[in-house]
Amino acid sequence: MAERQTRRTAVSEHKRALILEAARQVFAEEGLDGASLRAIAVRAGYTPAALYFHFDSKEAMYAEVLHGSLVSLGAAVEGSVAGTKTPQQHLKAAAMAFFRFYAENPRDLDLGFYLFRGGMKPAGLGRERDERLNAALEAALRPIAEAALALGASAERANLLMVDCFAHATGLLLLLHTGRIRMFGASAPELMEAYVDERVERLVEGQDRDDH
Repeated sequence: MAERQTRRTAVSEHKRALILEAARQVFAEEGLDGASLRAIAVRAGYTPAALYFHFDSKEAMYAEVLHGSLVSLGAAVEGSVAGTKTPQQHLKAAAMAFFRFYAENPRDLDLGFYLFRGGMKPAGLGRERDERLNAALEAALRPIAEAALALGASAERANLLMVDCFAHATGLLLLLHTGRIRMFGASAPELMEAYVDERVERLVEGQDRDDH
């Protein structure tokens, strides 16, 4: 009986993984609004009704795909900082790992911009899903703030630096993936590295710390 249940669980998990991979492909091609359950079902090799056994909506699928992407991002950042010995190295490794992940995986960057579907009006995926996704993103960025704290920044300054690095990286990634960076004859990775080096230097010198 237990063996049969284990087999059923394994089959169910396999089907769920196939559906999520199909959903990832369709979302990458069509976006959340353009994707349909029918298209995802066809790509996965199932009927639309079969999808509802695992997910209650395409938003639920999108949230799961994006969460998996953010977990991979977090693992990439953690792996990059694992071998660092100083807070300076830790901060730079974390920030650059965040940038490299999305530079090498543009589809993941597309997924992450779900809040801006349909223009610049935030839409979201529902409060609980958004909170879970935001927590995963914050966890991936947290090593930047932790390194800033180790360098003497206040909690507020450390969080602001984390947000600044996120915003700077995102801007450069958009220029990189749209090809606009070529207009300026610049290198997005070099600009990101120069930015991070400057912020680290400011922290070391005390310019980015609250000394009050």
